[in-house]
Amino acid sequence: MKVRMGEITGGEARALYARKPVILLPLGSHEDQGPHAPMGDYLLAELMAERIARTATEAGTETVVAPVLPFGKADFFGSMPGGIALSHQAFSLVLTEMIEALLRHGLDRIVVLNGHGGNAPVIHDVTQRFMLAGKGVFPCFYLWKVAGALLPEVMGAERARRAAGHGADPLASIALYLTPERMRPDLVPAPREETPTCLGLPFMGWGAVSFEGHEVNVPAEYDLPSPDGVGTGDPRLSSAETGKVLVERLVEIGAGFVRHYAGQRGG
Repeated sequence: MKVRMGEITGGEARALYARKPVILLPLGSHEDQGPHAPMGDYLLAELMAERIARTATEAGTETVVAPVLPFGKADFFGSMPGGIALSHQAFSLVLTEMIEALLRHGLDRIVVLNGHGGNAPVIHDVTQRFMLAGKGVFPCFYLWKVAGALLPEVMGAERARRAAGHGADPLASIALYLTPERMRPDLVPAPREETPTCLGLPFMGWGAVSFEGHEVNVPAEYDLPSPDGVGTGDPRLSSAETGKVLVERLVEIGAGFVRHYAGQRGG
């Protein structure tokens, strides 16, 4: 079963796309995920998209996966050597033209599978423009947000609270399950002992500091609050066992949504 659009031949494509399958658009980023994890989290978004497409197709909803867009919308990670990101305008234009290329041939059953938080506002802007123009409703399934919400169920509330964050879970556990050969658990950093500051005030996550308990935004990149690329979560708590459960649940939920969406879109 071929589900990657890039592997489908021209002859196969003419027959397949006449049946108007659901198209999954996997999006990710190429940024620092911590010293222990590969920078290309788009690789995980693509692997998840393929699993969701296969499961949906086997259940009777023909689904294929567009080539992954590896570069996310730039936000906090520009200071990392080797990182590549797109401006808001460039990301918006690329996503718009990807969708327009599909719509040209009547492929209007499109689900975005997002794998980067910075992409979310741009995805909303782009898909809203298509909706307002009467071209269709193209939902966005944010993989890691859904996975993050599953963490307390999978790990227990307290362990999930300690494990959740950039460079940790859910992504680290998913990577340990899907691509363990790419991970470097020997490079997992020790927890920071001091709270980083900006303007003499402690950071509250990235891009904000605390003033008398109140959040104030500051134009900082991640290298100030998290020079090792790890946020508030502890990646030492991540595991392939947790990743396996998360992947299975994500595939179940994602494929279920694809089938529901297809039913709403006339197929």
